[in-house]
Amino acid sequence: FFGGERQSKLWTPYSWKPTKEQRAKSIHRITDLPKLARKAEDEVTPCEITSSFILQTMQSLLTRISQQPALWAALRRIVENDYVGERATIADELVPWRDIGTRRFLDFGCGTGEFAPSFPQRSYVGVDLSAGYVRYAATLHSHPFGVMDGRALAFGDGVFDAVLVVGVVHHLDDELARATIAQLHRVLKAGGEMLVLEDIPTRAAWNVPGKLMHWLDRGDAIRNDNDYQRLFAPHFTVRRSWNIRSGICDYGVYRLLRAD
Repeated sequence: FFGGERQSKLWTPYSWKPTKEQRAKSIHRITDLPKLARKAEDEVTPCEITSSFILQTMQSLLTRISQQPALWAALRRIVENDYVGERATIADELVPWRDIGTRRFLDFGCGTGEFAPSFPQRSYVGVDLSAGYVRYAATLHSHPFGVMDGRALAFGDGVFDAVLVVGVVHHLDDELARATIAQLHRVLKAGGEMLVLEDIPTRAAWNVPGKLMHWLDRGDAIRNDNDYQRLFAPHFTVRRSWNIRSGICDYGVYRLLRAD
């Protein structure tokens, strides 16, 4: 494959009134919550401050969990119903077990290697920027894994027949996403395909857990369908796109063809 503050005081909205200084600090802490960040300082209520503190605490907890590959993998399996939707999509669209040995697959942003068993061992390689995730993946699966930056993939040109990308692009700003997509185009063979599954805004109003996951998600670039498709051009053409739900998570699915 290779070519080269912990809160010390609890309060209720009716028994506690923040000072101006406390309000200012609280506003600083919630700048990442758009609805509250737009409010003027004097409009922020104790209830909103409490809510923002709870959300920040949950975000901090989620970040700590994500730094433990085994815990992160377990959490993701729970919220995504053991990836049933993703696995079925991979099987139907890439058909990895057809013509074993004649095709090579790249799992870009493989994380803890959840989808490695969906592919024949000798036809698969998974790469991720996190060395901890890659080490954990290698303890679970006999497939090859590597640590790589998407802006400079250490593969030769035209090495792979197909690329899988699950839940990666929404972690990248536009500039980084375009550079990464260009690299994926480079390592694909002419006529190669890329299957992308990316987080999209939660569709069902009742799916409160899904909305909460988006608030807590470390990805800051969850896009709509048109924005994702703009990123793929000019390196790929969209053969087909549709939406799926995996547990509480909504995904946009894109089957892309390498533009030659």
